[in-house]
Amino acid sequence: MLDIAGELHRWIEEGREFAVATVVSVGGSAPRGPGAALAVDSEGTALGSVSGGCVEGAVYDLCTAALRDGETVRERFGYSDEDAFAVGLTCGGVIDVLITPVGSDSPSRAVFRAALSAAVRDEPAALARVVRGPAGLLGRALLVRADGSYEGGLGGHPELDRTAVTETRALLDAGRTGTVGLSEDGSHCPGGLTLLVESRVPPPRMIVFGAVDFAAALVRAGKFLGHHVTVCDARPVFATRARFPEADEVVVDWPHRY
Repeated sequence: MLDIAGELHRWIEEGREFAVATVVSVGGSAPRGPGAALAVDSEGTALGSVSGGCVEGAVYDLCTAALRDGETVRERFGYSDEDAFAVGLTCGGVIDVLITPVGSDSPSRAVFRAALSAAVRDEPAALARVVRGPAGLLGRALLVRADGSYEGGLGGHPELDRTAVTETRALLDAGRTGTVGLSEDGSHCPGGLTLLVESRVPPPRMIVFGAVDFAAALVRAGKFLGHHVTVCDARPVFATRARFPEADEVVVDWPHRY
């Protein structure tokens, strides 16, 4: 869900009601990995993607149904040999999608707001959600920050939140998105619950010294790989935004001083 944090944060600040579908599990070949999301608001506006087009229509319908019913559901999409025109993935893989309604009175809305706000400010934080387990816990969420503080809760056994925070923080420290298996009593024995943990950390920095043609190519590569790119050169005639439009920052300064 955090891959579309910018627009979702705007939606939630505007008070919109929406449902968000998130890929929580992938088997075999699939277009997008865990964490990929599609959101649909009450006006029918769609944002994001869970499969690159294969099952978007079916997931859109599930989102509108979740908004209407207020129920969190999990659905699986795969390949059908019996009917080539059935809704599924043409690449032959399988994805599980969690559809969560975020209404004005949704218990997860405050947690989502905090998670999206942290994401747009590039603050390190991780969102953990129950993606497999009892119906009463499905979709429950908590947000864990780098200092170990957290918001929200998963409900159930008193030890469950404590264990979930520990496991979520470990993934956040590694900057990873992944799943964690826990028992409903909060022990580390897998089987009862599965959490999807989406980590969001500030992008790694790339500092390019020398505003030359080679630097322009390096800036493009750095941005493509997800870096925050700074170009630094003491010559103002060369260190310009026009020459490096894809850089996050263009600094006119001596490299050793910068």
